[in-house]
Formats: sequence, structure tokens, C-alpha cells
Amino acid sequence: MKQETPGATQAELKQPAGPLPDPLVSRFAAVVGDAYCIHEPAQLRTYESDGLASFRVTPGVVVLPASTEEVVACVKLAREARLPIVARGSGTGLSGGALPVPGCVLIGLSRMRRILEVDYDNAFIRVQPGVINLDVSKHIGPQGWYYAPDPSSQSVCSIGGNVAENSGGAHCLKYGFTVNHTLGMRMVLHDGSVVDIGGPVPDAPGYDLAGVIVGSEGLLGIVTEVVLRILRKPEATRTLFATFPSNTEAANAVSAIIASGIVPAAIEMMDTLAIAAAKAATGVDWPDVDSALLMDVDGVTEECEHTSAVAVELARKAGALEIRVPRDAAERELMWKGRKSAFAAVGRIARNYLVQDGVIPRSEIARVLQEIAQLGERFGLRVANVFHAGDGNLHPLVLFDGRDPAEEKKAEEMSGEILRICLKHGGSITGEHGVGADKAPYMGEMFTEQDLETMQLVRCAFDPAGSFNPGKVFPSPRLCGDRPGLYQPHPTELSGEAWRA
Repeated sequence: MKQETPGATQAELKQPAGPLPDPLVSRFAAVVGDAYCIHEPAQLRTYESDGLASFRVTPGVVVLPASTEEVVACVKLAREARLPIVARGSGTGLSGGALPVPGCVLIGLSRMRRILEVDYDNAFIRVQPGVINLDVSKHIGPQGWYYAPDPSSQSVCSIGGNVAENSGGAHCLKYGFTVNHTLGMRMVLHDGSVVDIGGPVPDAPGYDLAGVIVGSEGLLGIVTEVVLRILRKPEATRTLFATFPSNTEAANAVSAIIASGIVPAAIEMMDTLAIAAAKAATGVDWPDVDSALLMDVDGVTEECEHTSAVAVELARKAGALEIRVPRDAAERELMWKGRKSAFAAVGRIARNYLVQDGVIPRSEIARVLQEIAQLGERFGLRVANVFHAGDGNLHPLVLFDGRDPAEEKKAEEMSGEILRICLKHGGSITGEHGVGADKAPYMGEMFTEQDLETMQLVRCAFDPAGSFNPGKVFPSPRLCGDRPGLYQPHPTELSGEAWRA
């Protein structure tokens, strides 16, 4: 691979303590235009965090390219100046994956929002990374097609961010995550070279590099085009909403439905606090109960009728208090609006919250939720649960008041203990939100040193200097102070001599 700019080892990468020098900023502005080169301190603060607002770092400069060529030019300039690079989509991530490092070049991809190609005969669509997830389905919907992965933030999150985090969603139980719908991509590497990986075919020859890149959290390069698999809309969808006296009965219903051989398109679970928040935010007519399930089955009409009837019967046997079937499409849409608005709606019942993303076996849901409730009692904090029950992907929201530093610290500690509960029950520290800066200290509790070293070898094969998104995913050496809880920067970070890498 030809290098057109001087190389840089990780130790040689620079990290200015403040905004970049004016002459260098002018060179970036010459690439993307003055209006899309952000360098004023007040403007830079817009980009100091993603959806995890408890982590904040000001970048050195923000550039907003509109094409692959402009991304290439920005990467080469950053490489020449030996500066770290952080890519950012819509900034909706919840793990600090788009968190800048001080003095970095933050490359925002929000202007790259063109749909480049649609091929219905071969069932794919080619898009730029800034295209909003829901806009893909809106574009192809009139022709009877849609894009399956549907994060709760799908009306604002970008395809590039979905690729970085391997995002999921309610309907990924049946249809799979982003990785299962990404056929290929165009990517800018550390030296500014451009590679095409995979393509619009079901199984490209060679190594599955697309599978390596999806979920790599921006550590390997910057994706500037994505080829997505699209699907025909199912002939029919049947939805049911079931309420239960406790999380135990609801969890048992989930296990029974899956064990029966039914593969729902989605099966979501909410507890008392999440239900109350959703009702207040959207006006859904849900009763005040301890737990509820929202489920979709889809396919041909006859299959839907049969499987939904079986699911209803299994829910009743598990102890359902009430089962509702929406009268029409509008009522179904309102039900799903209630579920997908739940994260934001929790802001109505708490000043602040931290959302976790652990994964557990379905059979452990009731037991783990009970342990989380006990944890909340020990820490004196409330927890709202709303999550993808079908694949065991928990999203406990730890509620706290950010005006009280001691309470915020407790929320951080409790969130970490929730991850440890997931690991204890045979699960994972993340299902779809990514590791980012938030969960990097816990990677050593899930993987061995040899595992982490092997992962680093893969990273170095793409980016030898570690210039892309430093400080994410991999835990720093313990001597550098990387430990769970609110991060306290080392004095050398504050002086600009070093950073978490």
C-alpha cells in the first residue's frame, strides 16, 4: 500500500492542548470550505461529547467533508501534522464512541447524506454514511421495500454510526443486526488511501473484512460509502401488547414464546418506570402495571395469524393480566412510538440517567432484573428497564440527579456493577451501543490479555499508528489510571503531553 505522506508511530502523534494553529486550520478550511471548518472555541463545544454527555473533551478542529475525496484530503493533512483523528456521525452514540481526544481532528460525516444507488433487482442500496437510518426505508418504502435494522434513535442516527457500532434495534431479533445487512463499504485508511471492501453480492470472495469493520467503532478507518441489503416488506404484521404482574411473569412469557419455535420480529419488555415515562411522553393508553411486553410477528398472513394466536396463548399461560391487539395501523404505530420514545421519555421522571447495554441469556432475564433491583436498593437509586427481551439485550437506565456529584458517582458505580452482573450470568458488556470510552475499563473483565492483544493486532493491520479514535475500546494500562467510574485525567493529559491510547 503506497504511503503518500510521512508515517507516524503512535508515540509520535501530537496532541495540542487547545485549538490548532491558524495556518493548519486554514489548510483544512481550504479542503472543506470555511463554513465547514469549525475552530472557534465556543463552536467546538458542540462536538465535545456524543449521547453520553458525562464524558466531554474539546477537539482541536472539526471538519465537515462532503465527499470521499475531501475525507482523504483531511486524513492526509492530519497525518502530515501527526494529529489523532476521530470520526463522528450524528452524535447519538451512548458509549462515548465519538468522544474527541484533546487537539484531535474530528471529521464529521453529517453532510455526506446522498443516496447513491438503488438496485431492486439485486436488493441493495448504496448510501453515504451521513444518511439517516429511517430515511433509507422512507426512500424505498413506496416501492414495497425497507431496511431492517431499526435502532430506537433511527429517526436521527446515521448509517455510518450504525456501521461503527453494529447497531441493533427492536426488529433485529428476527432479521439480524447491522452486520447482517452490510454487504460492503468504501473506506479511507490511515494513509489516505481508499479501499472498496465487499460489494453488492451475497458472499464476496476472500476474507470477510466487512464483518471486521462493522462494529470496529471507528478504529480501523473512515467509511464513506455503504452498500446495504434491503428487504421486501412482509405481507402482514401482527402486534400484541401484554401486561404482567411482575418482570418474572413477563420474562417467563418471553422464554416460552421463543422456546415454542416462534421467531418474533420483535419482542420488547418495559417495567413500571419505563411505562410511566412512555405514557407521559406519547399519550399511549397503557395501564399502570409492573411489566409489559410489546411483540411483532410478521410474514405471510396465514403464518402471522397462527403464530400470534400461539403467542397470545403462551402469554396467558405465563400470567398475562391483559392482552391488547391494536385496532388499526395508527394504534400500532402509537404503541411502537411509546416503546421507541422510552429513552428520551425517562427525562420526564429524572433529571439525568445513564443507560447500560449488557447482554444476558433469555433464561436469565427474571433473575438478572431482580439482582439489578436489589442493586438499586443498595445504591439508593431508581432503575427503569426497557429492552430487547427477545435477544437478552438489557437497557437498564440508572436515574440520578447530576447536580449532586456524589449521586452521579454512585450512578457510575452502579452501572459498572450491572455489567458485572451480566458477565456473571454468561453475558456481555455490550450488545449494540459499543464499548467506546465508557466500557473500555471493563474489557479486561470480559477478555484475557491474549484476547485483547489479538484484537490490537487486527487494529494495527489497518492503522499501525493507532491514529483513528485513540483511547476507545481497549483499556489503558493500569498505571495510566484506567479504572471503572468517572474518569479523572492524568496531569500529562491536561498538559497536552499524552492521551488515553
